[in-house]
Amino acid sequence: MIVLAVECASKSASVALLKDENVIGEIYLNPGKHHAEILLPALERLLRFTGMTMDDTDLLACTKGPGSFTGVRIAISTIKGLALAAGKPIVGISTLEVLAMNLCPSPNVICTLLDARKNQLYFGLYRSGENGMPEKLADDRLEDIQTIFRELPGEPVDFIGDGAVLYRNEILSRIPTAKILHHDIFNKPRASALGLIAYQRYRQGLLDDLVALAPVYLRLPDAELKNPSGIRD
Repeated sequence: MIVLAVECASKSASVALLKDENVIGEIYLNPGKHHAEILLPALERLLRFTGMTMDDTDLLACTKGPGSFTGVRIAISTIKGLALAAGKPIVGISTLEVLAMNLCPSPNVICTLLDARKNQLYFGLYRSGENGMPEKLADDRLEDIQTIFRELPGEPVDFIGDGAVLYRNEILSRIPTAKILHHDIFNKPRASALGLIAYQRYRQGLLDDLVALAPVYLRLPDAELKNPSGIRD
């Protein structure tokens, strides 16, 4: 099975092609440009470099949030458009679950933290399952760091994500034994990790409806917060 995965819910963007659980190719970009400028060119290059076309793919996957409002919308709309044109099944995966995959397998609880700004974090709790995939321990949420401390289980925890790096001092002050990854590349969700999870979802028959797949923001965009009625001036 050939899986095409698209990740642009974070500040970076990546696309990957996998054959079952083996990564054929991946392009990871973090140039500081808008996702709309780099996603389709990256996808075109990946297909060309691997000698594949959309007709060769069997499953399309994307992160569905939380994360960048614009990035999430671009990823979902791109995957939906490609799936509609090519007649392929799709699956959307939580950005935090994809991020947790960077630490699997791990004997400890995995706490995923993405910076949501405004002194808040997108927060998820996961554990490595028997198949090496992340298993959700609680629903993904939007919280402040003090609330997150109160929600942590009484067992060793590994932290990952740009939010963990941002709040590194507070975490280590509260939990001196906490493990926090330093390098930026490990603290970003990757399309290859997304593809691995998507492949397992497909094997379990857990696919998304093309029409129903929607972004998971956990917080309304600023424009909607300022104008909750949705009425434009």
